[in-house]
This record gives sequence, C-alpha cells and structure tokens, in this order.
Amino acid sequence: MNNTQIRLFVSIAESGSFTKAGLDMNMTQPAVSRAISALEAELAVKLLLRDRRSGLMLTDIGKRILVIFREILIGYDKVEQEISAEKGLEKGLIRIGAFPVASAHLVPKIIRSIASSYPEIEIRLYEGTVAEVKEWLEARIIDVGLIIPPDGDFDFVPLFREKLYAVLQDDHPLRHKAVICVKDLEDEPMLICRSGYEPPVVDLFQRGGSKLNVKYEVSSYLTALNMVKEGLAVGVMSQLSLLSLPPGVIIRELAPDAYRDIHLAVNSLAEASIAVRLFIETALRLTAGPDTAVPPVIQAGQM
Repeated sequence: MNNTQIRLFVSIAESGSFTKAGLDMNMTQPAVSRAISALEAELAVKLLLRDRRSGLMLTDIGKRILVIFREILIGYDKVEQEISAEKGLEKGLIRIGAFPVASAHLVPKIIRSIASSYPEIEIRLYEGTVAEVKEWLEARIIDVGLIIPPDGDFDFVPLFREKLYAVLQDDHPLRHKAVICVKDLEDEPMLICRSGYEPPVVDLFQRGGSKLNVKYEVSSYLTALNMVKEGLAVGVMSQLSLLSLPPGVIIRELAPDAYRDIHLAVNSLAEASIAVRLFIETALRLTAGPDTAVPPVIQAGQM
C-alpha cells in the first residue's frame, strides 16, 4: 500500500469514476484497475463494487477505509507543508466548507488575502448547508468548516457574530416602529430560514416571552427575502443575508437584541496543518476589522 494507491482510491471514491481518477492522476485505465486490484488483494477486502444501475459503489468497509485514507493523505500533506515551510515556501491545500451566506460574504476576502500572499497554497471551496458542512468535516472531505452552532466532536474558534433583524414588507403596519418588540410579532405569521437560524430565533422569542408562529421555513435567504416582499410573512434574518435588500423590503431592530454566531470548526486544532492554521489566522484577522458589513437599517418615518 503506497501513497499513489491511497490517493487513487480516494479520487475514485470522490469522482465515482475510474476514468476521471485516472485523468486526475495521469494514469491509464488499465493502470488504475491494476493499482486498485493490488490494493484490494493486499488488504484482502473488497473496497469497490460495480452496479449497472448505481454505477461505482463503495462497500461498507470501503466507506470506513475512505475516512482513514483521507486522514493519511492529510498526514502526507502536513509533512510536505512542514518541509516547504522550513525552506521558506508556504505550500499546501486547504479544503473549506461553508454555508451560502458565509461563503458569499466572508470566505472570498479570506481566499483573496491568502492567494495574494501565498500563491503556492491551493484552496478548494465546498458550499452546502450547515448540516452538509458538518458531515464533510466528519468524513474528512474538508479541513475547516464555517458552521452554526458549534457541536459534535469538533474543535472550534468563534469567527463572526451576526445581529438578527426583523424583516418586513414596506407597507406592514409595524413599519413605523424604530424597534420591534418580539411581543409585537406574537400574532404575526413568521418566516425563518433553516440551517442554523432556528435556535437563535427560538431563543429570541423565549427571552421576549412571545409565541413563535412559524408559517414558513425555507433554506435560501433569497427565497426568504422574496417571500417577505410578497407579504407572506415577517422574517427574522441575520445581517449578512440583508446586505442587498430587494425593493419593498425593510428591516428593523429587534428587542431584545438577538445574534447568531458563526464558528470555524476543525477536527483538531492541535493537529491542524500549517495551511489550515494560516487560514484560521487570516479569517480571524479579516473579520475582526472595522469594515465589517452592516445592513442599512431604514429608520421609522423614512418610508
């Protein structure tokens, strides 16, 4: 079992194709087949199955081995990064997972900063729901994830605190209030976004002594804004999702104040590679700056 076989197996598992994996590693298909056959023979287990309907599939032991092989490759990459750092050359691979709002508003400037200072570092971005990011971390598909809230067996670092706002149609009866109390929303049909919004919104209504009447739950903040625009419900959304409001939608401060926290999560801070530690340090430095984006709150009486 060698580095090439391990990388090849991981590439096949992730691409679902012998051909694609061979192209990625500059190997012919017969060479790919021989390498995997030799790997299975050495381990004395079947790792891959071919199915006419489903295509290439991992066996149960193949799925477990895949996680271990990913950890081994992380170890190889860490060795290469340490050697490069000793020579004064920062190299490495950072695989980042983020949910859409964080991916759109936080990750690009971090990537730009790293790319401009360390052009030899490769960055791959995986975008999905908060639940998917957590699954990718557990499966070692990514090295670092932006998640809400921190849980599981991850190590995490607080990155960014977002303020929550009431979001409503511009002709809503509550539009004249500069600050909307949660009690004012008790009889309102409410809209909330999944993927990390629910806990802070539920907590907000509990602290305000009000009943949360959830009419709609959506995954996309753009969908949420357009549903508010149509007057279907009042929303409670975070500041990063409110930087570009569609016409006909306004936001108001909430009482009591409410926030949700975005964290950087890794499987182990102690074992993080040089490249991953660099990403974390860069992310903390950039998000702590005074230019953090804040949505334009339209004051009552301006409409």
